[in-house]
Amino acid sequence: RTTMKSLRFISAEAFVSNAAFARKSLSAVAHDLFPLLFKASYLLEQGEVIHDLVENWPLFDFNMGKLLGATLDYQEDLSHRTCSVCLESCLTGLRDYVLNQSSPYMKKLKVVDLTGIKDVEVQFCKCKKTMGRWARTQLLSKLCSELLVYLQQAQCNPGTFEISINVLIDLFVTERNYELVVQALLKKCSCPLKICCVAFRSDNLTLQKFFYIIKLTDPSLLRKLEIVHNVHLEMEHLEILFNSIHFPLLMSLTLPARTFNVRRFTVTDEQMLSNIGEKMGEMTQLTELSMSFSILTGRIQKLLSPLKTPLKMLDVSNCSLNHADMAYLANSFHANHLEALDLSGHDMPELYPSTFFKLLSHCSSVLRSLTLEDCNIQDTHVNMLILGLSPCQKLQEFKFIGNPLSSQALKHLFTFLCELPMLKNVEFPVPRDCYPVGITYPIDDASLCRFDHQKYERVAEELNLILLQANREDVKASTPLFGSYDAAVQETNNELGAYLIKSFKETLEKFTTSFNKMN
Repeated sequence: RTTMKSLRFISAEAFVSNAAFARKSLSAVAHDLFPLLFKASYLLEQGEVIHDLVENWPLFDFNMGKLLGATLDYQEDLSHRTCSVCLESCLTGLRDYVLNQSSPYMKKLKVVDLTGIKDVEVQFCKCKKTMGRWARTQLLSKLCSELLVYLQQAQCNPGTFEISINVLIDLFVTERNYELVVQALLKKCSCPLKICCVAFRSDNLTLQKFFYIIKLTDPSLLRKLEIVHNVHLEMEHLEILFNSIHFPLLMSLTLPARTFNVRRFTVTDEQMLSNIGEKMGEMTQLTELSMSFSILTGRIQKLLSPLKTPLKMLDVSNCSLNHADMAYLANSFHANHLEALDLSGHDMPELYPSTFFKLLSHCSSVLRSLTLEDCNIQDTHVNMLILGLSPCQKLQEFKFIGNPLSSQALKHLFTFLCELPMLKNVEFPVPRDCYPVGITYPIDDASLCRFDHQKYERVAEELNLILLQANREDVKASTPLFGSYDAAVQETNNELGAYLIKSFKETLEKFTTSFNKMN
């Protein structure tokens, strides 16, 4: 599919395609053409031109999402192109904007917004090298530190020190880039480029480092907080976090696995849980909450009832919910507002079929994403599932990997899914009849790939044919065996892998020491 370009955009492409000419001629370009030239340069990956455009930016703001998004001159949205050449040129251009004393333009720039950049799985840029969120955090922090060192050493124009630009960014901090980011945040006051953290993700950090850096980010501005994987945050630490720091603008909160475990609760823990619920209730903007792989049996109401604002996104996958939890969710004021819901890891059809379908009917008018992985949905439940999904006319994404469904049941389900007008993405399981007879669900990792791959390919083709015959080529159907694509995990998997090996080695050493002592 080709996107129409206006004559203005075609002219802009022609202008920037000759980098040497474009760079030489920039001083004669009208201010209002800079955004047009920027998008054309980004499309053609003209790094040097991008650098010079940013270095001489004549406008008050520089918003990546708007500049790369759909415009009248060129409808295609380029904000999902995290091209390394383009982004590095952008950020170094920003540094040189501060240092460039001979620019013919007055320095008006006050706000740079980098939050509109979207990290996706498939990249269309020619260089095929991406700069993800972690690398953007790393580079911006490095440039801020270098800028300060240079300003302290060089004889700069006094006007340079008066430059103050707020750079809005989604930070991603792990052990490997922690020191660099801390230094940049500590020196924020004296640096002309001021990092303003809008979203913060931390992984592979000690609790001490997490608590230190989160205070440096200015939590009063934070809209999204993700504490994931290798940050060992438990309930008592979460209570300390909420008691010591206020998050007035927080809209989205993701907590690591095993933050809560009600199986070892004491009276004190019950009080702690109530306090955490009350603190979340004070976050009046909070509409997205993810608490997967915690044990929350019978405590969902205690945690969610103090919230003043209805949740739009809730992930309680693998949280060992019971009937009371599901009944609370189905009858709560959140139910009518849920746009994204993940209930994976719960035996829906057996444990609470009626309350689950009640919940589904309440959120059906707004629901956009539903995830029901490893929910023991079998062939006998498909008609009931179709009945429950029928009112969900806004559903865009349905994920149900890991359910024991036959090829025949999947074909029946796909025939129905074609009727959901907004549907764009389906993640379906390997059919049960592709696995050896007697396979038990949920399937362990060792057996996950031991299926008849040829038979699976045939079934997948048939399912895609069902979509094709219904004119639904717009629906992407896939079976990501080891979970959906996660840009953040993908970018840092080497560091996380090394951390896991180190943890395993330490555990092994402790075990060996204990064993030797026993002997």
